[in-house]
Amino acid sequence: MRFKNKIALVTGGGRDIGKAIAVKLASEGAHVIVNYSRSDEAAQRTLDNIKAAGGDATVFKADLTRAEEVQKLKEFSNSTFGSKLDILVNNAGGIIGRKKIIEQNEDFYNSVMDLNFKSLFLVTHAFVKYIPSGGSIVNVSSLAARDGGGGGSSLYAASKGAITTYTRSLAKELGPSGIRVNAVCPGLISTTFHDMFTANEVREKVVAMTPLRREGTSEEVANLVAFLASDDASFITGANYDINGGVGLF
Repeated sequence: MRFKNKIALVTGGGRDIGKAIAVKLASEGAHVIVNYSRSDEAAQRTLDNIKAAGGDATVFKADLTRAEEVQKLKEFSNSTFGSKLDILVNNAGGIIGRKKIIEQNEDFYNSVMDLNFKSLFLVTHAFVKYIPSGGSIVNVSSLAARDGGGGGSSLYAASKGAITTYTRSLAKELGPSGIRVNAVCPGLISTTFHDMFTANEVREKVVAMTPLRREGTSEEVANLVAFLASDDASFITGANYDINGGVGLF
C-alpha cells in the first residue's frame, strides 16, 4: 500500500499501458483519476477492474490536446479531491499512423505532436502547482526517442524525444520543490498500439533481436511506473528508464 491516501491522475487510462498503470496504483491504495478521450466502454472496464480488485477510482473524459478540456479535468480534480495531486502519470499518446516524410503534411505533424507532447505539456502545466513536495511525475516516452522508431514513425519518435528531454528539464526545475520527474521508455510491448500499427513479421523480427526473446506486457511497464512514483525511488529524478527486454545491447 505504497500509495495509501494518495491522489493520482493517469492520462490515457482506458486501455493497455494506461489501464495497467491505473490498476496498479489503485491496488496499492491510491485514488486514481482515470482520464480517457474516446471509448466510454474501455474506461468503464478499467474502472470495473480497479473496483473488482478493491481499489478506488473515478473516470473523466477529456481531449488533452485542447486547453479548455484540460481545464475541465483540473476543475474536476480540484472539486472532487481538493487542490492536491500526489502523482501525475502522463501516458496519453499514440502514433496515429505510419507515414514516410514524403507522405506527411502539416496537419499530420500537428496531430502527432499535439497528441504526444502538447497534451503532456498542457496537463503538467495545469497540475504542477498542486503537486506537493514528495510528489512525482512519471512520463511515458518510448524506445523510439532513442533509436528513431520503426518505419514511418519519425514524428512519433520526435515527439517522444521531446518528452525524454522535457523530463530532464522539469526534473531540474522542480527538484528544489521536492517534486521528482522521471520517464519510462517502453520497447515492444504487447498492446493495441502494435496490433494496429506494427506488422506481425516486424514484431517477430524484433522479438528475435530481443535478448529476452519476447514482447513485454503492460503490467511490467506499470510496475516500473509504480516504482518511480513511489518513495522507493525517492532519490531518482531526471531518469529515462528503458524497459525493452534488452533491445539495443548488441
